[in-house]
Amino acid sequence: MRYLVIGLMFITGQFYVNAQADNETITIYLVRHSEKDLASSNKSDPQLTQCGEQRSKELSNFFKEVNLENIYSTNYNRTMNTARPTAASKALDIIEYNPQDLKTFSKLLIEKNKDALVVGHSNTTGVLAGLLTGEVIGAFDLDIYNRIYQVVINKKKGRLHLFHSSFVCAD
Repeated sequence: MRYLVIGLMFITGQFYVNAQADNETITIYLVRHSEKDLASSNKSDPQLTQCGEQRSKELSNFFKEVNLENIYSTNYNRTMNTARPTAASKALDIIEYNPQDLKTFSKLLIEKNKDALVVGHSNTTGVLAGLLTGEVIGAFDLDIYNRIYQVVINKKKGRLHLFHSSFVCAD
């Protein structure tokens, strides 16, 4: 039994090393921005609420041990401020993307072949996850902030995992 476990560890480890060496597998995480301040004077580009800031810091904790090589965000206060704590903890710049051209962006993510975090919106995050996996996924409700889409792409084929964060705002 001991040799079986050691053998499986060797085979699994070797596969992991080979996959990493060949860059055949990448993981892309997609999240919606954290809670936005609806009472903000800037209605078209509001800041995050205090709860949203807390959620963004908690996301950074979630990604603490996760390999990320790129972080993408749309050019809005709420998305940039959601991405900022994770980018700071990883010493990465935030790369802007255009949420109006998700097809081109999905192809770019696959071509870049790098583990990444993408911060978007309720009407783009699920859609982008669908484009990366070849599935049809639409927008989701405006009051949903706890979804973390994990898309694992191996040899340009994506597989989707959906996580729900356990974060509860401490008002």
